[in-house]
Amino acid sequence: MHQVHQTNGLPLLGKRRIRLVWRDSKGDPATGEKAAKQQLIRQVGVAALIGSYQTSVTAAASQIAEAHQIPFLNPESSAPSLTERNFRWFFRTGPDDRIFTRLFFELFQFLRNRGHTISRFAIVSEDSQFGKEASQVEMESIRRFGGELVSFEMYGPSVTRFVPILKRVRHARPHVVFGHQFLADAIRMIHALKTMGWYPDALTVQNAGYVVPEFIEHVAQNGNYVISRASWALGLENQNPRVKAINQQYLDLFGEDMNETNARSFTGMIVLADAIHRADSTTPQSIRRALRQTRLPGAQLIMPWKGVRFNESGQNEWANGLLVQLLNQQYRIIWPPALAETQVIWPAPSWNARGK
Repeated sequence: MHQVHQTNGLPLLGKRRIRLVWRDSKGDPATGEKAAKQQLIRQVGVAALIGSYQTSVTAAASQIAEAHQIPFLNPESSAPSLTERNFRWFFRTGPDDRIFTRLFFELFQFLRNRGHTISRFAIVSEDSQFGKEASQVEMESIRRFGGELVSFEMYGPSVTRFVPILKRVRHARPHVVFGHQFLADAIRMIHALKTMGWYPDALTVQNAGYVVPEFIEHVAQNGNYVISRASWALGLENQNPRVKAINQQYLDLFGEDMNETNARSFTGMIVLADAIHRADSTTPQSIRRALRQTRLPGAQLIMPWKGVRFNESGQNEWANGLLVQLLNQQYRIIWPPALAETQVIWPAPSWNARGK
């Protein structure tokens, strides 16, 4: 009834049977909530929802979906609380912040065992739900690691100058600075660090604005040596031929390579398409039941995961992540070792040592 075509071993939505409708939340929770409730559920009568990028938008829109008993599949948001609400209709395909942050501290322990001093940490975070939850996970991890949080800076939307913030951070002498910024703030962070002529041993970031193409376009070589967590990187094509094939299709369509964010979105749509296909129905109840029964092996995906299987809270318990470092303006996998393309550069060189 609802055909799902196969491309390079990956299920894709058929064009005749499924109607895709989208609305732009503009990154605003109230707008996302209104779009979900009034426009997509009431006016269009959707059978399922997929989104959203910002955690705060996902939280608001999925609350509406839960109230109306509509499946909500989230590929991008990583706040742990999203799958801790006892929702029955919410599903997340990607890892959460606990999984991602664990990877950072695995790398820190690896480097510590090889003689690097890593004990003093700072956090610079925007104050949305994403930033607050990521900060909390990092604080817990720093304590378990036996480290010290020497500086914590949380700022609101009105803040546009990062030099004063980073001067306070520099004064605390951290080895590692965690950053949680969307695109505009990520660009400001790098420009402020360059203006100050200071860079910590590592700027480790929770994805967001640091892994979109526009970031590199604005900061160019100044973004080198940033370490970010990721769900995906193009370097996976060295081990998974599907990555190269799907990326080529994306390149043909849009004139650029896939990036970490749209790889997550693509995978989420694949999972929802697979559920609709197996449900052989577009009733919300049937789709939810199929999502609960999902058992997609990693061999059928482009992600570095064991696959997709949702636990009782709606979290994909087979998801995992990567760490990438921006080197020569390209994201290179540095962790875990089994997937690494290159070794981490640690500590990051000073601005003077980088040259022009």
